[in-house]
Amino acid sequence: MTQTHVLLVRLAGPLQSWGVASRFALRDTHPRPTKSGVVGLCAAALGLDRDEPLGELAALLFGVRADRPGTPLRDYHTVGGGRYPIRPRDLVTDHRRASAMETAMEVVADTVIATTVDPDPDPDPGAVAQSAGPFGHSALDAWYGAPKRIAADPVSGALVSSEVRRHAVITERWYLADAAFLVGLQHPDPAFLERIAHALEHPKRLLWLGRKSCPPSGELALGVVPGTLEEVFRTKPLLPSEGVGEAPATGDRPWAWIESPHPLTGVGPVSDQPVRFDAGGPVHGPRWETRHRVTIAPHATEWDIIP
Repeated sequence: MTQTHVLLVRLAGPLQSWGVASRFALRDTHPRPTKSGVVGLCAAALGLDRDEPLGELAALLFGVRADRPGTPLRDYHTVGGGRYPIRPRDLVTDHRRASAMETAMEVVADTVIATTVDPDPDPDPGAVAQSAGPFGHSALDAWYGAPKRIAADPVSGALVSSEVRRHAVITERWYLADAAFLVGLQHPDPAFLERIAHALEHPKRLLWLGRKSCPPSGELALGVVPGTLEEVFRTKPLLPSEGVGEAPATGDRPWAWIESPHPLTGVGPVSDQPVRFDAGGPVHGPRWETRHRVTIAPHATEWDIIP
C-alpha cells in the first residue's frame, strides 16, 4: 500500500470569507474553508496563471478541522451613492457628460466675467478653470460620477450610460471573524507537498483567505507529515490562540470535514471541487466528504508556530 502524506496549513486571521453562491448584492461565506478556495490559495502561491491546468492540485484530498469556527460578521455596504468628481474617461465615454460639463464651465466663465470689477473681454481660460476647481475635481449636479449600465447610443453609436443619476446600491457581505482552521492536503508524493509548503511561505502572488480583504496572519505551512487526514487530525493539537502562545485544552473535540476519493452511501456531494479558474469565472465539480468529531490524542505534541 502506498504511504500517504499530509501537508498541514494554518488558515487564521481577523477575517475570512469563503464564498459559495456569492453575488454582487449578497456575498455569503461558508462556515469553513472550501476546497476551491484553498486550492486557489496554493495556485496563487505557486504563481499559476488562471488559464493553466490545476493538475495535481485538483487531485489533492482535502480536509479541514475547525479549531476555532469564528463568529459570523455582517458588513453592510452602500455602493454608488453621493456625488463624485467627473473623470477624464467619463467625458470621453459619454458625450452627454462632456456636453453638460462644457455647459457648466460656460456658466462658471460667465460668472467670473460678471463678478470681475474690470471685466476682461477675453478672460484667461486658466482663471476660469481654477474657479471651477482642478480638472478631475469638478462634479455635475444630479449626475453620477462614474458610468453605469453602459450601452451604445442609438443615435451616435458611442458607448454611453443609461443611468446618469446617482442611486445607491445596498450590498451585504459576510465574514468569519477570529476563526482558525487546520487544513490538511493529502497526497502520496511528499516532494510535491513540500513544494506547496515552500510556496505558501514564499508566495509568488498575494494570498488571502477567500477574499482580497482577508489577508492571512502568521505561518501558513505547518509541515508535511506521514499518515492520512484522519490520523493527522487526531494527533495534532488545536491551534494556539493568537497572542496567547498556548494551545487550548486537548479535551475539546472539534469538527472535521474529510474528503473521500469515492462516493459514500448516504453522503451528499459538495460542489467545490475546482476544475479551472478561468478569468470568465471558475468552474467547479462535485466531490464527497464526511463529517467527524475529532478527539485529540493526549500525547499530541505542542505547536511551535508564530500565531
